[in-house]
Amino acid sequence: MAEITYLEAIREALFEEMARDENVFCLGEDIGAFGGAFKVTEGLMARFGESRVIDTPISEIGIVGAAAGAAHMGMRPVVEMQFIDFIANAYDILTNYVATARYRAFLPCPMVVRGPSGGYVRGGPFHSQNPEAGFVHTPGLKVVYPSTAEDAKGLMKAAIRDEDCVLFFEHKYLYRRVKGVMPAGDHVVPIGKARVAREGTDVSVITYAATVHKALEAAEQLQAEDGLSVEVIDLRTLAPLDDEAIVATVRKTNRVLVLHEDTRTGGIAGEITARISESCFEWLDAPVLRVTAHDIPLPYAPQLEDFVLPQTPDVVRAIRRLAAY
Repeated sequence: MAEITYLEAIREALFEEMARDENVFCLGEDIGAFGGAFKVTEGLMARFGESRVIDTPISEIGIVGAAAGAAHMGMRPVVEMQFIDFIANAYDILTNYVATARYRAFLPCPMVVRGPSGGYVRGGPFHSQNPEAGFVHTPGLKVVYPSTAEDAKGLMKAAIRDEDCVLFFEHKYLYRRVKGVMPAGDHVVPIGKARVAREGTDVSVITYAATVHKALEAAEQLQAEDGLSVEVIDLRTLAPLDDEAIVATVRKTNRVLVLHEDTRTGGIAGEITARISESCFEWLDAPVLRVTAHDIPLPYAPQLEDFVLPQTPDVVRAIRRLAAY
């Protein structure tokens, strides 16, 4: 089979799930005839019609509210946020209503809220955010953030079939840069399971989304220059976290770096570090280190964005510090 991009993999998952289940439908701003801001939904309206690919007014809280009502009635809506930054407008209904619906009133809420996220694209503070940490502490929501085309497709299919609300973050830097060959058949990747992106024995890097690729670049450089064997764990799912995979890599290498593009304060790296401290302290030969974005809105200027966001040299320096500890 031919390679397809990360973006095309998500589109393929939407096509397949809408063909498989007539209860699956999409709604969002400009997702119909226009095909979405990044063309993820291109061709869906022509195939499935206006009743299943619905262009909505510009109201994120209204879109999510309509999707929740449809989910209660047995449908499986897939909501597009034109940019994931604007999910902040739907924070109230997602955390206070959608996340609690099953617990509070036995109301099913099988829905997906998906959209482009992340930086490295010179998008500035309103079009580059990684707001995942604002949702991972809310019981009732699942949070997914793939780094490969294969996982983007497989996790999207799993998210659509899930019985709870799944927030599906799609890194826009990866949309057309990352490619993969899709496995044959009904390719579904289970939510809640990390993957070992690279085997190693000296230091572990726990990461997700675009920084998986920064970690892999750093690992290649350190292998060539220092002879270090770096293991890279791609979390794939942030809620729920795969604690077994985290514990396994800590016990294997005894040195851990947690890497993500989100800001440092309140980022999920702090939660992972706390879990490692609670569960694996006796296995550590060095402090757990973090490489993250600085605590600042993302600048437009290329040089400033590059400074604020984690880069491969930042990862290399942190791993060398761990190895020398």
